[in-house]
Amino acid sequence: MLQFPGTIRSKLPNAGISIFSRMTALAHQHNAINLAQGFPDFPSSEKLIELVNHYMHQGMNQYAPMPGVMQLREAIAEKTEEIYSITPDPETEITIVSGATYGLYSAFQALLHEGNEVIVFEPAYDSYVPGITMAGGVPVPIQLQAPDYKINWDLVKKRINAHTRAIVLNSPQNPSGTVLKPNDLLQLAKLVKDTDIIIISDEVYEHIIFDGVRHEGVLHYPELAKRSVIISSFGKTFHNTGWKIGYVIAAKELTKEIRAVHQFMQFSVHTPSQYALADFLKDKQQYTMLPEFYQQKRDQFINLLQGSRFKWKPAAGTYFQLLDYSAISNKKDTDFANELTEKHKVASIPLSPFYHNNSQGTMLRFCFAKSDGTLEKAAAILQKI
Repeated sequence: MLQFPGTIRSKLPNAGISIFSRMTALAHQHNAINLAQGFPDFPSSEKLIELVNHYMHQGMNQYAPMPGVMQLREAIAEKTEEIYSITPDPETEITIVSGATYGLYSAFQALLHEGNEVIVFEPAYDSYVPGITMAGGVPVPIQLQAPDYKINWDLVKKRINAHTRAIVLNSPQNPSGTVLKPNDLLQLAKLVKDTDIIIISDEVYEHIIFDGVRHEGVLHYPELAKRSVIISSFGKTFHNTGWKIGYVIAAKELTKEIRAVHQFMQFSVHTPSQYALADFLKDKQQYTMLPEFYQQKRDQFINLLQGSRFKWKPAAGTYFQLLDYSAISNKKDTDFANELTEKHKVASIPLSPFYHNNSQGTMLRFCFAKSDGTLEKAAAILQKI
């Protein structure tokens, strides 16, 4: 046993184990079906795995260039042009990073200074506020309006001031499963025009959007595109969250600052995987089929729950579905989630940890990126509660 003899001034004094780690550990402890943490329980593409193996045997096992393998950056530029009709420069505007959370952290560290305010919409993915805080920034939470979790743009306008440096967007949104509409982006563009505000746009679920709706990414809007840092994830797109590979798109002036931080925190990302992903992206169907694939998963899950005591509004994007348990219990969401895991053997994520003040409600988040058998077993249990 080692014991540090001095004193420590914590940068995150209130941070404990994340709700994702806690609920997943609880699921393992009680042998529960894990619909808590957001990862698929079906395999990644065998073709992609073979490509990684191929490039490992080809000797692509040393450091990649700091910004990422050029072939992958070029493939991302081509994909971006096809979807958003804008072509980022692979040399100066695209950076390969070790997952989206790392990309977010790099952006916060590079672009925020002490006292800079950053608007964050809640419920918010739990890495935003710690990342902002560690960079010296001041999170400014704005609560999304239930039950549709819409942004109140009048309130945003009131919160913007001379100290506002950035606004964090997330669409499709985790944990609510909602998506931004064109009017949202137009209003945001109007608010930030003629300011120095940067948009940090977490778009890791850009390909997981349902009912024929277009993903309203910031790159569709010129006023936003030039001032945005777009964070994307191959893990979410290609069912391999454990690989931790993503990318950041931003104007060259912003990219220069992000790379300055990136080179000293990590420098480069797993080389053979980058070459493999560059090849894999040539097959566009691997990501264009995702809306239909995951919509079938969503529909299967909620159809299996028909007649239960849970209430819901179908997710518009992501692979998460919120369920309202107010007709079942008046317990705190953390307590009910624990009970559901320990007693009924289905793990979920309570929504209160996604708020800075642990705002209480009766919503739980369930991941439906699971095999048919897993969803059927979980739904059969939930039907009996």
